[in-house]
Amino acid sequence: MKRSMKIITKKEIIPIALILLIFTVGILLYPSLPEKMPTHWNAQGEVDGWSGKTFAAFFFPCLIAAVYFLMLFIPLIDPLKKNYEKFKLPYFYFRLLFVFFLSSVYLYTLAAGKGWEMNINYLIIPANALLFILVGFFLPQIKKNYFVGVKTPWTLHSEEVWNKTHQFSGKLFITAGLVSLLGLFNFWFFIIPILAAALGSIIYSYFIFRKVKGFNNNNGK
Repeated sequence: MKRSMKIITKKEIIPIALILLIFTVGILLYPSLPEKMPTHWNAQGEVDGWSGKTFAAFFFPCLIAAVYFLMLFIPLIDPLKKNYEKFKLPYFYFRLLFVFFLSSVYLYTLAAGKGWEMNINYLIIPANALLFILVGFFLPQIKKNYFVGVKTPWTLHSEEVWNKTHQFSGKLFITAGLVSLLGLFNFWFFIIPILAAALGSIIYSYFIFRKVKGFNNNNGK
């Protein structure tokens, strides 16, 4: 128990401070927000979903906080919690990236409610691209666990398959992030690379498992 808690360090003040900041911004802006707030946009960046201002102002900060603290304490219930010590810094950046990304979307929602007009795709697409690039950078550093990373039956079966899959997936996610920037011109260029990176990681984990299994079987003869 004490060993797993070492992943919680003083650096957590950064995402926690950001969560408190967006709560504060929401509270301060709440009186001046319209009763009907835009909360969903289509592929063309046009508003196609609305919510009441109480929901829009407070649900999203609560959701961000809830998921952040879930990510913070989830190693405590992971059977492989000792491995989190080996990638505690990348895992911190995962949490920080999550909070920054969703906070930026939340702040955009407040700005849109206040009448600020800007195509949300100019925020979402570059932000997602940066997120994928940074996740790709950290993926090879993630050690075997049950909650973070590319979790398939094959990666969880073998540490060698886990490591090789995450090395490959890291490059795949970085490439997908760079290509997805083309989504600024055509939305499909945003969706397809992201789906391809996720699917490619799963397929690769299966084939590398078969390769490793075949190699081990041949050596066992």
